[in-house]
Amino acid sequence: MRKRGFEIVKGYEDEDIHLPVRKTKKSAAYDIEAAEDIVIPPYEFGIKPTLIPTGLKAYCEDDECFILLNRSSGPKKGFIMANSIGLIDADYYGNESNDGHFYFQYFNFSKEPLTVKKGDVIGQVMFLKFLTVDNDKAEGTRKGGFGSTDK
Repeated sequence: MRKRGFEIVKGYEDEDIHLPVRKTKKSAAYDIEAAEDIVIPPYEFGIKPTLIPTGLKAYCEDDECFILLNRSSGPKKGFIMANSIGLIDADYYGNESNDGHFYFQYFNFSKEPLTVKKGDVIGQVMFLKFLTVDNDKAEGTRKGGFGSTDK
């Protein structure tokens, strides 16, 4: 029985996407690579974060989620995740609007544009169990992808 893992999303099957790996046996998270070359412009007030595609989706058990984390070297290079961490629910996997494709969103706080190359490690993913309260009555069903629970 499958518990958790990564798959390549529709549209990226022939793009030489690497499935994430942990670098050491005590690593808590999986390194994620950029699926495309992207230029992140220097930050200016009002600018939207740059979305970096991964070409990946992840599946996990119903009482789990996964979080997107910045690499410790990111701030040294001038780029920081716009939302600090990203939380992705189990029902994001395979959703109808984007097949569960997860992206990292970054701001560039250096003075020069920052080029991210396909295959560069851009962040990490960690899987986590979560708890619910005794009177939890959540019954909704996800209808879309990125940001869809805000609608």
